[in-house]
This record gives sequence, C-alpha cells and structure tokens, in this order.
Amino acid sequence: MDKLTFYKLLHVFALIVQTAHTFMAFANPDRANRWLTLMVTGIASLLMLASGFAMLAIQKIPFSSGWVIVKLVCWLALGSMAGVVYRKAHLRGLLSLVALALILVALVMVFFRPF
Repeated sequence: MDKLTFYKLLHVFALIVQTAHTFMAFANPDRANRWLTLMVTGIASLLMLASGFAMLAIQKIPFSSGWVIVKLVCWLALGSMAGVVYRKAHLRGLLSLVALALILVALVMVFFRPF
C-alpha cells in the first residue's frame, strides 16, 4: 500500500469515527458519556488533520488553496460540535443540521475543488 492510499484510508476512517461519535452525542447528551465522547472525537479529529496535511504534502497541493482553507474551517467547526452539545443540549437539533451542512461543504470542497 502506498502512502497516499494509507492516508486516504486513515482520513476517511477518522471522519467516520468522528461523525458517528458526534451524532451519538447529539442523540444522547448525557454527561456520563461526555469524557469518552470528547476523547474519541478529539483523537479522530487530530488523525483527520494529520492525514489531511500528509495527503496535501504528498500531492504537492499548496496549503493556501481556497478549498483547503474552507475544509479547515469545516474541520474546526465539526470538531467542536461534540463539546458544544453537552453545554447546549437544547440546541442539538440545530447543531445536527449544522454538522450535516459542514460535512456536505467539506465533501463538495474535496471532490470539486472549486477554488
């Protein structure tokens, strides 16, 4: 397996783990689950960031590309969602829609690279 394929696999796996645990927090924002959820989403978020930058370096894509910056903003916002839902549980419906929109925007950026 070459490096790019490994980092793609790691990136997608981390995205699935982070998304699953974030929506688990939306479904049940019980404080007893908070520590584990924040730990798992934090680790998955760091793996996503590291593998994303590794793929950019391997493909020699500039970090200042517009679509990369948009994906970084989506990554920051999605990474904070699990923590926010424990503080603002009454907003979990709105937060879940925002999370879905962030994931959609990030996917559009990576597949179409509009700028």
